[in-house]
Amino acid sequence: MTVDDILAAARSALGTPFVHQGRQAGKGLDCAGLMIHVARQLEVEHSDAGGYARRPSGGLLESMLDAQPGIHRVTGNPQAGDLILMRFLGAPQHLAVCAGDTIVHAYETVGKVCEHNFSPAWRSRVVRVYRFNGVENE
Repeated sequence: MTVDDILAAARSALGTPFVHQGRQAGKGLDCAGLMIHVARQLEVEHSDAGGYARRPSGGLLESMLDAQPGIHRVTGNPQAGDLILMRFLGAPQHLAVCAGDTIVHAYETVGKVCEHNFSPAWRSRVVRVYRFNGVENE
């Protein structure tokens, strides 16, 4: 698997409506659903969990990501193809795919999966970075 494969999988969901706990590209995804979509497209082993609140708290996202079999946590700045965990208010509560100078994510505020500039304001929200196991050119 390459970074281009990861970005193509994420971008294949662009324009999908934001739906809390959505898991189907083209019909509805939330930020966790986008990560599941990418893992499915890449045939990466993963687990999924439903029943979470719109604003996860109590370490839910961190523990879910740490337990994923197909990714591992990395240190340093996010690179293209990495999964990023971000916080808005308090606890980490949002996931995105880093595409270098942009991010791809299911963004409730705009109502769909979108790609936009990974500005300093967005970068300041990053609390953890994860990488798919076996990405070429690590």
